[in-house]
Amino acid sequence: MGTKIWRHFDFVILLSALLLIGYGMAMIYSATYQPDKPFLVSDLVIRQAIYAGVGLTLLVAMLTIDYRLLGNLAPVAYFLTIGLLGVVLVLGRITHGAQRWIDLGIFPLQPSEMAKLLLIITLAKYMADHEEEMTSKIQYVLISLAIVGVPAGLTFIQPDLGTAVILLIIWIGMAVMVGVRLLHWAGLSLAGVLAAPVLWMGMQGYMRTRLAVFLDPQSDPMGAGYNIIQALTAVGSGGLLGRGFTSGTQSQLHFLRVQYADFIFSVLAEELGFVGACVLFLLIAVLLIRLLKAASLSTETFGRLLATGIVTWLAFQTFINVGMNIRVLPVTGVPLPFISYGGSSLIMILVAIGIIESIVMRHKKIEF
Repeated sequence: MGTKIWRHFDFVILLSALLLIGYGMAMIYSATYQPDKPFLVSDLVIRQAIYAGVGLTLLVAMLTIDYRLLGNLAPVAYFLTIGLLGVVLVLGRITHGAQRWIDLGIFPLQPSEMAKLLLIITLAKYMADHEEEMTSKIQYVLISLAIVGVPAGLTFIQPDLGTAVILLIIWIGMAVMVGVRLLHWAGLSLAGVLAAPVLWMGMQGYMRTRLAVFLDPQSDPMGAGYNIIQALTAVGSGGLLGRGFTSGTQSQLHFLRVQYADFIFSVLAEELGFVGACVLFLLIAVLLIRLLKAASLSTETFGRLLATGIVTWLAFQTFINVGMNIRVLPVTGVPLPFISYGGSSLIMILVAIGIIESIVMRHKKIEF
């Protein structure tokens, strides 16, 4: 690889990602902090550091690859996605009532996290190859929707409604970028409304309960509404500056469940307050803006769609996680990018960042 393209490497993207990783590890440390053992670092913090190291290594590896070569791997990526999602339904480990992980011994693999990036590559290749048809012929739009529908369906029956929705939102973001006609959007919206009762009937009982309790958490305060109530209490008690790092009562007294993953934003808001949350949002905003700049730099459709899919994924996943912590959305098991504990999520996000950097390096330097 020529040395000239390294001059276009975007250090703002990398620095934003590193700061978010550090922020996440600090919050995982606080969420697992034991006051009686103040110098003990949780295994989760150590594991997250290892996951970050693996992810950053893969990020660097992606820089050496021309991102356009990924298009040739789209069929492999898609069938790998379907295969892994199928395997997890047969051999996956069941945790908290969901079958989402494949136990590899030293590392629990979550195929649905891999599916997000692999599906983006697949959709970007298909939409780029059929760009003109995507803007004029409904059958090509439906084929692209079917491409995402299979992994979304497999994810839904794990059950993992949150990730299934994210896969569909990724498709929407990329379809908007490629220029699907408003008439086609209207038809798809009508079909979605008509299919809603079928989707409702297909939901697991606990999913319907979560949606019902979302409207009234006090209807089941010690059951399905417990997480919502405790998360709101934690966020509300943080105030402007928070209770102090490692000093949150909701997290330290373990009122919050899965506080190092799904509800880590509640820990952050309680301990660091409104200011701490704003710092998080600022870092994410800077990262997303730079990623959008990368999308605008690409001179061909495949690169623009890759960047668009990745930005849609990270932005919407952040919205879902924060939304469920402040009762804007129902509770789902969707991690907060960079911040929640989880190897599969962090590694795949860093690989995605590497792909964005590959786009930037092979075009021109980003300028604010």
